[in-house]
Amino acid sequence: MPFTNFTFLFLFFPLCVGGYLVLWGIQKKMGKMNLRIGDIFLVLVSLVFYGWARLDGILYLCVYIFLVYVMGKTIEKAAGSVDKFKIAVGIAVLILVGILYFYKYIDFTLQSLNDILQTDFNLFYLLVPLGISFITFSAISYVADIYRGDSTAGSLLDVALYISFFPKAVSGPIVLWKDFQPQIKARTKAWAVNDARFMYGLNRIMVGYAKKVLLADSFGAMVADIQQKLAGGMDIPTAWWCALLYMLQIYYDFAGYSDIALGLAELFGFRFKENFHFPYVSASITEFWRRWHISLGAWFREYIYIPLGGNRKGRIRTLVNLFIVFLVTGIWHGAGWSYILWGAINGVCMVTERCIRDKKFYLRIPYAVKWAVTMFVVLISWEIFRLTPLSEGAEVLKIMFGITKFSSVNFSFAYYFTPKMIILSVIGVLGATVFHKKCFHDIYTKVNESKLLFVVQEAILFGLMILAVMFMINSTYSPFIYFQY
Repeated sequence: MPFTNFTFLFLFFPLCVGGYLVLWGIQKKMGKMNLRIGDIFLVLVSLVFYGWARLDGILYLCVYIFLVYVMGKTIEKAAGSVDKFKIAVGIAVLILVGILYFYKYIDFTLQSLNDILQTDFNLFYLLVPLGISFITFSAISYVADIYRGDSTAGSLLDVALYISFFPKAVSGPIVLWKDFQPQIKARTKAWAVNDARFMYGLNRIMVGYAKKVLLADSFGAMVADIQQKLAGGMDIPTAWWCALLYMLQIYYDFAGYSDIALGLAELFGFRFKENFHFPYVSASITEFWRRWHISLGAWFREYIYIPLGGNRKGRIRTLVNLFIVFLVTGIWHGAGWSYILWGAINGVCMVTERCIRDKKFYLRIPYAVKWAVTMFVVLISWEIFRLTPLSEGAEVLKIMFGITKFSSVNFSFAYYFTPKMIILSVIGVLGATVFHKKCFHDIYTKVNESKLLFVVQEAILFGLMILAVMFMINSTYSPFIYFQY
């Protein structure tokens, strides 16, 4: 059930929040906080949320949750024996990765073998469970944190809440078990949400809807329109314009989703870490990945980079580890050579930057030049990421650089470069770059210290939310890009 679905916004969301508050009040009045009827309610509505797309998804998720719960208990019981301990966690990780591989990559593997060996293996064409990549990473975090001693195994209710919690289950952010478990325990003792937190959560939700519906969907609709008309020819300005719009679309789509998810979690007493921090102000790919999809980067650092040795085993090993992490990042995003190449490009850039970051010539390069080069790499790599198969991405890149030219173009740049898209693009660029400056943070602080300015802020946000709803009514384009992962 997408967040931009009217059923979610006007039925599921109010019933879920209202029902949770009522049950929490009943539980508090009874004086039996350990009953956790609010958490049970959250698990049930999360299963409904997950099963909205496919009813059989509920059964899949329930079986998966129980499997993860058993894994955690088995690992905890095996702690007395080092050998059994390592075997238990090794088997658990292999099973979880195996499930992910079977559903997401078996078709790609067989198709690749068919192409290489010129054979005809039968393809499965499996229907991939919703959000399996994010759910798998949560499950691996659960068993790995227990193995490391960073946390303990939870009850079946704890695991069910952690895996299924609807604000994060389908498209993240990826929350580590060691960060989630303490908040579960804190919420069983006292009401975790005061008026300020509740209002903050609602504000994040409204900001998220504005980013997603007003900006990302507008950019996405134009990108889809341009791509559909590719057969009729494309000029160079249109190709670059499309690439820029997608660059803005994927940021506002995922950042908007993350804002909604963080806001929703806040309403139920959970505080998740920020997932985006103005990545398009980065002056290096290294900095970009510290600001983009922060929860994904944290997961790879914790469970891939550090176990490989991190930067503790010499310079060459560090560089190899960095490249492996980003190659796996590409593979995690999808089964296709475009994703693998995208990951490899980021990996090569990270390794290169690590090699030259202390060189005098690099330190002397102006910030503006570093930023321009970084954004160029990001823009090109996003085009590779966007277009599958790889041949389609290569064709668009040829158009962008003038290698492929059309004798006639049915729809030129002037057709797409409308006043509406110009205004939205300017807003998008400024919102993704200028607003990171400290002065805007200071303004936000002052606004919240003044009752009058706070009322004005809330009126503006409410107006943006109404506008977003109006856009939802009139729009036929509203997918979340990361729902497919």
